[in-house]
Amino acid sequence: MWCSVAEKDDRNILEWPTGRLDFSAGCLLMGVLNVTPDSFSDGGQFFDPGKAIAHGIRMAAEGAAIIDVGGESTRPSALPVPVEEQIRRVVPVIEALVEKVAVPISIDAYRFEVAQAAIEAGAAMINDITALSDEKLAALVAAHRVPVVLMHMRGKPATMQVEPKYDDVVCEVLEFLLARAKLAEHLGIAKSMIFIDPGFGFGKTLEHNIMLLKNLGRFVATGYRVVVGTSRKSFIGKITGKDNPSDRIFGTAASVALCAAAGVSIARVHDVAEMMDVAKIVHAVQ
Repeated sequence: MWCSVAEKDDRNILEWPTGRLDFSAGCLLMGVLNVTPDSFSDGGQFFDPGKAIAHGIRMAAEGAAIIDVGGESTRPSALPVPVEEQIRRVVPVIEALVEKVAVPISIDAYRFEVAQAAIEAGAAMINDITALSDEKLAALVAAHRVPVVLMHMRGKPATMQVEPKYDDVVCEVLEFLLARAKLAEHLGIAKSMIFIDPGFGFGKTLEHNIMLLKNLGRFVATGYRVVVGTSRKSFIGKITGKDNPSDRIFGTAASVALCAAAGVSIARVHDVAEMMDVAKIVHAVQ
């Protein structure tokens, strides 16, 4: 079974034509930059391109190793945003950040046209919540030799939280991701360029998210680098009793500590400065 695969990749440096990541200091941080009016945590806060660019620069200065730019909210019940509008939102921000920061810029997109426009604007990584459901996007990744994040999601954002059910959430998510990763390799993407993401909050209940957190080591043991995004999510609010996403920083910090201790390669976060302290402490202990 896919679920039993175990092969650790110990290489610390990942280099490609347009970027470089150094994992020797442990878990890296991917700063979230939502250029949207309706994202669950910071919707509208960085919708203005100038504010978005300034925030991206600030996150890089605080220690983010990657800035992940998204032009479409994927919160529960979110509706799709037209391709043209996504491109209008993200391209100016990417073009500016490429000139102003030294870290790779990632595009959070699953539509080929958006990803292509972002790559042409200077993006050096693709974060796909549909795990390359569009093979044209896979061809784009292979042609440009950029890293790609393959995430697990049950259903679509508009429906994913409607009674999600699994017989074994860890094994089912793991098997899905490994199948998609093997397909990506078959389509010409190097294994070293493939990251897998369990998709916390994307078609999962509180119990499902907790089980995934408890079993992160199984994802790390696959040999693919792992990305995790728990930052400010509702399951943290359910555990801590914090309804406001911006009040979930300490809960997020606990989840990032668990990720770093488990060997996760990248944590996707909103609060870079605070989570840098968390990652540094875990790395020092390890």
